[in-house]
Amino acid sequence: MNNSVSNAGRLLWAAFRMLLVMTVVTGVLYPLAVTGAAQGLFGGRANGSLVVSDGREVGSELIGQNWNLPKADPGDENEAARPDPAWFQPRPSHSGYDPLATGSGQLGADDPTLVRAVGEAKRRVAAFNGVPESAVPEDAVTGSASAVDPHISPAYARIQVERVARANGLSPQRVGALVESHTEDRTAGFLGEPHVNVLLLNLAVRELSRR
Repeated sequence: MNNSVSNAGRLLWAAFRMLLVMTVVTGVLYPLAVTGAAQGLFGGRANGSLVVSDGREVGSELIGQNWNLPKADPGDENEAARPDPAWFQPRPSHSGYDPLATGSGQLGADDPTLVRAVGEAKRRVAAFNGVPESAVPEDAVTGSASAVDPHISPAYARIQVERVARANGLSPQRVGALVESHTEDRTAGFLGEPHVNVLLLNLAVRELSRR
């Protein structure tokens, strides 16, 4: 009986020591090593590619956001959002750019509800930017698969130049030059399409308007 108890005690003590060792290794040392390596190799990208302006975080290069006017009644959830004419607008997001609610809509491309919504969105975008409906690109009226895409096409950015320039008291030529300088090519030269980061472009517009 005593030998059995002694053996059981040794096994329990060995198991407990192993638990402590593995907890320290996998719960403390390994996470610290991975975090340190990520910070050293990737810098700000390891922290979510946060963008700092005027000493405060204003968003992430990886997550889109709304650029709307403040609500007349902040407590009214039914009040329609009004895009701010002073800023380049992102593509639509069925989640309101909520990073906790990513994912695409569930309507098929030929669903009557979606077709009608896209048609209405095209009319709104055309009127808001003072361009014909034929000039409105697809990404101006359709959401991305993630619902938080931070980019728009150069074509969508260009149809917004006149409006943004007028609202900020700038020349269209100078704002157009910002669009061109913020247009990124395909990833690795062949993946995806040329794109413009809306947050970085709007920060450049704000900086230009301050001069």
